[in-house]
Amino acid sequence: MLKWIGGSKPDHPLADAKRAKTILAEIPAGDPIKALEEIAYWLDSLNRTEGFKLDARFDLLDQFDQIAKNHQRKLSQEYLVQRLQKFQENRLWTTVFNFWRQLGAGYISCVEGFQSGDAGALGMRADLPAVTARALRALTLQLKWLLLRYGPIDDRMWGDFGRVYLFAEAKGFADKSAQIYPGKHGVSTVRQEFVKAMMLAASSTDGLQPLQLEIAERTVAHFSSLFEFASTPNEACAYYFDLSMRKPPARMMKSVEVTPTMRFFGAGKAGAALAELHKYVVEQGVPPADVNLGGTYERAVLLEVLKHLEVYWAPTPPARSSERKRATARLTVVHGFAEVLRNAEPEESDSLDFSEPDTESWVVDNVSDGGYGAIVPSVKGDWIKVGSLVGLKPENSAHWSTGVVRRITRDDKQMRRVGIQVFAKAVIPVRVAPAAGNGSAAGAVSDGEQAVLLSTRPDNNGEVGLLVRPERYTPSQMLSMQVRDKLYLLRPTRLVERGQEYDLARFKITAAGR
Repeated sequence: MLKWIGGSKPDHPLADAKRAKTILAEIPAGDPIKALEEIAYWLDSLNRTEGFKLDARFDLLDQFDQIAKNHQRKLSQEYLVQRLQKFQENRLWTTVFNFWRQLGAGYISCVEGFQSGDAGALGMRADLPAVTARALRALTLQLKWLLLRYGPIDDRMWGDFGRVYLFAEAKGFADKSAQIYPGKHGVSTVRQEFVKAMMLAASSTDGLQPLQLEIAERTVAHFSSLFEFASTPNEACAYYFDLSMRKPPARMMKSVEVTPTMRFFGAGKAGAALAELHKYVVEQGVPPADVNLGGTYERAVLLEVLKHLEVYWAPTPPARSSERKRATARLTVVHGFAEVLRNAEPEESDSLDFSEPDTESWVVDNVSDGGYGAIVPSVKGDWIKVGSLVGLKPENSAHWSTGVVRRITRDDKQMRRVGIQVFAKAVIPVRVAPAAGNGSAAGAVSDGEQAVLLSTRPDNNGEVGLLVRPERYTPSQMLSMQVRDKLYLLRPTRLVERGQEYDLARFKITAAGR
């Protein structure tokens, strides 16, 4: 490495082998965030400077890439696992994303330089498959970090994906296996790197929390050699991407007009392999030893992600369950179990609370039978994440409803758009307690605990829905429920959903009295 002394050089510190070696050696080893900030600075400086021979430019990019590996891995783990203050979260995200952006720009400049016949192109020819694949991988990791914040995805990135992959196809090495990076898992192809990004983008990650998205991205990478990819439509390809357009991949429909620059992709054999992995984790609690998903995860979290991917990797991805209609209205919103209960209290409640409710006002832009699409003001909603429990009160309505945030996206103006599934259009505060002879076990419902009744009357099976505090539902615990002056005996039938802020369960009413 750094053996490119000789000939004319640009006026840049990195153009001198000795100074470049010193700069690389002085990157702080014990401070990941400072190290990555310095690496991104030098990458940006390198990318802005003309005159480097292509083989010299690639050599420097490779050096910075290798030094950054452990630092970006540590920061990624910190971002996903630790609870961070907003300032820390912003700095960490910006640092990691900027690194991948500058690294990707560097590798893309090598591809463009080769196309232009720049000096040093001949010395980089043998590395061209690796350079192109690294460019795509850096773009994919930019995509991942934007998805961690729910977008938006710059059109520039989709254009880069298309141009870089089209170059590899034109040069005839898109399917050529190459050592992209050193190590056991470093062998790949340009096509495999490209389809990883496409499948990640098509996996509806706006419905996943950050740690779940990390698992999804790792799962996509693990199964990437099994994905279907074609230049013409076929039944195994549920999605397409137009290499000539600056647009994200989309679902294949009969109405889509096929053009020569379109490429088609889908789960292919990965669908069956994913189902096998899901089954294995259900039975064993952990993935097989040969499946590396980047860490050890709670069984329930892992299963939820695998189930999500199975849905969107199916030959026919899901359609909306109900029609979405354009609408403009305002929602008063509160968040968390305590606030939902507080605002569901009837007016005749004898409990006194003179504090101001922590409410927000969101703008509804579409409605369906299942919920709302809403715009969240940029100055509000730092608490919002996929899975957040919310209380909702439409304008001109006297009643509160409750639901959960299912999807989050950001538009190009950084406005957050959320999809909310409504659990019930009217909520009733109730008191629950262990039924006689059904003592309160550890972690179960305790005597006189508050809950939210989601049904004004039992369904055809004699069941009602109930929101209780998180981790409170126990399938063996009968409950008594007090609704105003009446008592009901409830037998648990199933846990519908367990969120971080609630348990949603169904109970059968077996008796009623006063």
